[in-house]
Amino acid sequence: MRVTDPQAIRALAHPLRLDLLELLGTISPATAAQCGRILGVPQANCSFHLRQLAKYGFVEDAGPGEDRRERQWRISVKTPRLQIDSGDDHLLGQQIGNVVVDREMAAIRAYLDRVQDETPEWRDGLGMATAVLKLTAAEAADLAAKWRALLEPYQADADKADARHVRVFVSLTPLGEAQ
Repeated sequence: MRVTDPQAIRALAHPLRLDLLELLGTISPATAAQCGRILGVPQANCSFHLRQLAKYGFVEDAGPGEDRRERQWRISVKTPRLQIDSGDDHLLGQQIGNVVVDREMAAIRAYLDRVQDETPEWRDGLGMATAVLKLTAAEAADLAAKWRALLEPYQADADKADARHVRVFVSLTPLGEAQ
């Protein structure tokens, strides 16, 4: 989904809304209560932000939940990959980029604060990797496409009894000034 409307882009500039979009990309459809339990935030917050996302067409009502009392939400497009195009508004693009990076860094730091509480199986299976690579623009685009392809089957297979939601953050950013 390509997003060019400045108001819609601003609607995404909230960490919880980004969390909800990513989560619904995995467990859709889901109620605000289900999202709140997984994300560790109040149902009311999820409900408000889901309505805001619906206002700009990012999510849609998926009908009542199993108990028929709660509304379910789903991503409004089949492929929930967002491409933000802020056009000439570089500050808007920078703002959404900063929200994404700050959100991911907060999640990584939160995990580092609780890593000792994880079982050895989980501690050994998670982690971080960094590298500096010398790539052309085409090679960087190819690597980004391969990362998306690598993640895709895991996004589609969400019904495993022993599974937990795991955050993945990949960033391809050049060093130094543009050539």
